[in-house]
Amino acid sequence: MPLNLVLASRNLFQDRLRFIATTVGIVFSVVLVMVQMGLYSGFGHMVTTMIDHADADLWVMRKGTKCFEDPSLLSAAKGKDIEAVPGIAKVTPLMIGFSNWHLPSGEMTPVFLVGSNLSERVLLPWNVVAGSADALDGANAVVVDKTYTERLGLKGLDTKASIRGREVKVVALTEGIRSFTTTPYIFTDLAAARSYIGVPASVVSYFLIKLAPGADLDRVRHDLQAVGTDFEALTTAEFHERSRAFWLFGTGAGAALFAGALLGVIVGTVIVAQTLYSSTKDHLDEFATLRAMGSSKRYIYSVIVYQAVINAVIGFALASLVGFAVVWFTSGGALPVVISPGLMATIFALTLVMCIVSAFAAILRVVRMDPIVVFTR
Repeated sequence: MPLNLVLASRNLFQDRLRFIATTVGIVFSVVLVMVQMGLYSGFGHMVTTMIDHADADLWVMRKGTKCFEDPSLLSAAKGKDIEAVPGIAKVTPLMIGFSNWHLPSGEMTPVFLVGSNLSERVLLPWNVVAGSADALDGANAVVVDKTYTERLGLKGLDTKASIRGREVKVVALTEGIRSFTTTPYIFTDLAAARSYIGVPASVVSYFLIKLAPGADLDRVRHDLQAVGTDFEALTTAEFHERSRAFWLFGTGAGAALFAGALLGVIVGTVIVAQTLYSSTKDHLDEFATLRAMGSSKRYIYSVIVYQAVINAVIGFALASLVGFAVVWFTSGGALPVVISPGLMATIFALTLVMCIVSAFAAILRVVRMDPIVVFTR
């Protein structure tokens, strides 16, 4: 082991109480950053979950539609004109909207309907854990996520309830299809969705387009403009980014999560800087002795930086254990914390930077030190 690393570790571990306090501060700040960024990642995933699971090359929507949940409507008659555009193989109408679910107790709770032509199989419920999505072709059939069974007053499959005064029957349960607004998603067919939402058969929310093999996407989009000027066509990736940007930045939710993460970085940096500075101050005689013995400034600085790196590694390791526990605990909640390997690597790099930057306060103290002090004591 290099001598400078040995010196760094002994400086840290000599005062164990101070070392524990530093580690706790780093763990606190890293966990805060990890949870905030994990919430950001989970939120970003949830706001686009329907878009990402739709089997579509293009989404046709009302101009200015900001996100999947936008209640803007299109004329259903445009579907025939869109289908006539060269290069388009299939056009599937999609109906979305809010309604009220009536519980057996007489209470009501809002739900979000997602209805499409089931035979097209463009946006069917996924992760089915009970029943079958194919049963949606039955009368009054709906599919819900098991997370919301208690909230909706359900006891399992074949439970009957009502939406907007119309009886429904749960034919399948999914796992993990949760709404970031906490309003349950309810899958049903197109006609039923219209009746539950309370809109006529002459309107739809979206047209989902599948292109013919070999069709040029840009050409199809250009030709679609001749059909009408009140709508626009976005690729799945474009609609994904638009929805994500709206919810994360247009509503301020992303700024709030970033503010929490930034607070964690500031707190951790201050705690580590204070501890390293105090530790360095207490060992000025030792550092002065090294200087008097001919050690270079660079060598002494490396000792201080090593102290910061040791703090970072230990603090991050402990924070990771807490982070994984948070991920497990929130996995079944309305807004899960999602920590990907890429995010873990980013947070580790951030922890290293935070601790190394903190070391500069101690380095500045050593820079102003005169090695002659060792001979005056």
